[in-house]
Amino acid sequence: MQNEKAIREEIVRIATRCYDRGLLVAGDGNISVRVGPNRLIATPSAVSKGWMTPDMMVVVDLQGQPLEPSSYKVSSEWPMHRVIYEARPDIHAVVHAHPPHATAFAVAGLSLDKAILSEVVLTLGCVPLAAYGTPSTRELTDAIEPFLQYHDALLMANHGAVAYAETLEKAFNKLETLEHTCKISFLARTLGNENVIPNRAIEKLFDIREKGGMMRPEARTGQACGLGGGSVGVGMGDGERLSLTKEELVELLLQSSQLLGSLRS
Repeated sequence: MQNEKAIREEIVRIATRCYDRGLLVAGDGNISVRVGPNRLIATPSAVSKGWMTPDMMVVVDLQGQPLEPSSYKVSSEWPMHRVIYEARPDIHAVVHAHPPHATAFAVAGLSLDKAILSEVVLTLGCVPLAAYGTPSTRELTDAIEPFLQYHDALLMANHGAVAYAETLEKAFNKLETLEHTCKISFLARTLGNENVIPNRAIEKLFDIREKGGMMRPEARTGQACGLGGGSVGVGMGDGERLSLTKEELVELLLQSSQLLGSLRS
């Protein structure tokens, strides 16, 4: 079992860093770390992440049920953490926050779907936008679940962002990278031009990412935004998106063309 005292202290350090950098305010956001097969340490509900102490942390199982007595409760958004841990056995830390630029993308209905920085392709790939789901309900978990196998960070429509990794430090780094990239993208769009990295270069970056152990092979083929030769997102209206591989999209277009031709004949 991990040193739980050290884990509590690390959660406080990361939460304070998020607060100091404006990635969350007041009682916003939540952080958790998996320390055993069915044992997790998480931030308490309705407490400012800038003023927490290690003794405020709550210890729960995957269902969010307390494993140790505490005067604090786990966040009502625990189902979001649970579905991430259940979908990804390799994940041991989750950080959810409301970074201003990333959340602005989510409010505007935008995903981080363009390869504008090589470092971001290496660390994150694309960051899709999950459809809106009411926090703490099945709507939210249903919205994010399809993306979890292929992405390590998500934007959630009209809500915020979540990042997850094998360690808490790496999860925070992914969230910070997401916010920084959204800020750069916003500034580039304000200046009137957002150049993207050529597709051939993206393939090379994904090769480096796989060989360096920074990405699982399935993540490359399942990229919702089409980076790395993966799938592409097709708008369905009302914020919903359907992910198709390029081959599936081509087949769908061919079938549509054939159907249109038969109707005209």
